[in-house]
Amino acid sequence: MPTPFLSSEEYDERAHQLYNEGQYDEALSVLREGLALYPTSVELHIGVGYARLAREEFAWARRSFEEALVLEPEHEDALAGLAETLLKFGLEEAALRCFRRTLELGYADDLDLMLQIGRALFREASLRDRRELFAVSQEFFEVAVQQAPESAEAIACVGYAQHRLGEDDAAIASLRKSLQVDNEHAEARIYLANILYDRGDYEASLYHFERTSTEDHWDELGIWRLIELKRAAYKLEEHDDDLKPWEERLTELGGELDDIDELFIEVDGAVANESGEVEVARGQLELFGTLLSSLADAKAEDEAGSPDIGLGVHSILTREGRRLTGSWEEIVRSMRDADAEAGQNGEGTLRDYMTQMAKRTYRETGVRVPSHDAELFVRGSADAGMLRIVR
Repeated sequence: MPTPFLSSEEYDERAHQLYNEGQYDEALSVLREGLALYPTSVELHIGVGYARLAREEFAWARRSFEEALVLEPEHEDALAGLAETLLKFGLEEAALRCFRRTLELGYADDLDLMLQIGRALFREASLRDRRELFAVSQEFFEVAVQQAPESAEAIACVGYAQHRLGEDDAAIASLRKSLQVDNEHAEARIYLANILYDRGDYEASLYHFERTSTEDHWDELGIWRLIELKRAAYKLEEHDDDLKPWEERLTELGGELDDIDELFIEVDGAVANESGEVEVARGQLELFGTLLSSLADAKAEDEAGSPDIGLGVHSILTREGRRLTGSWEEIVRSMRDADAEAGQNGEGTLRDYMTQMAKRTYRETGVRVPSHDAELFVRGSADAGMLRIVR
């Protein structure tokens, strides 16, 4: 039942706390209770909008932000929330007008708001691969830096946008500047390490990776690269004790498949069993991986001293004994083409192929293999025992 002793501000504060804890349903319940008592509270309408947005209920979120703007047409948080919602509907021009209206109203000095807007644009640009939105996100990040030149977060965000716009030299400079301001800014350090890795500056990349902890990583790619660099630099054996914490973190980040993936795998598994396809025991695959490791080491001897093969060029050995060399994308493409030659379903885009193979691997081994990135796909397949990474 509603508690009339609470003010609208107290309802907003309670909901805000729940929102920050990721309890969006509970936050929404508190906001509705508050609106039943204070139907003209702009802050409560805005809170509902952001809770709906977090729940991906975009139409309802848009309605809440619009209701807030009816009550207060120039409220900066409502404008930013509405703009973010409009992006979800593909209404870029309308969204950008709302975002830029906050600048016209004089909110450029609101650091949190500028970063919020920049991040919203950056996320949407990443989802839709829209260079124009990356450029606009950089504009808002730069406004934030102008207002707070000692904000490591704002400086780093500029670097992220520069990287996505292909300005790697500028991105590296920004990220290093961010770390000069705050040496403990793990996100900036990991991002910098990945850029340096992509540029082939492996020593510098390892320097930054080694100054992070396992808890700093929320993406598998950086951990795979750190493990690879440590093994190469310190001549470590696979599963060395020094690598164990990182391997455990990889397992933690592996997570579970979502409901749709599980449904596909269940259907695929049923079809496979009806056709007489036999599941491969995970223990057998692990044994195969060990045997393949010895074979791979022997085959790699001739190439180990070649100046043309480095960390930027990789090599794997398939279960059929086929050796594939190149970038991660080239290796996956060769795997797909080889699958087609063998009469398998090796057609379609690389993403389609990786998705199909990830389902097949899960059905056979119970190991989840990422299918959104070529490097993670190959490494995950190796972890499942489906192939062996030679270098």
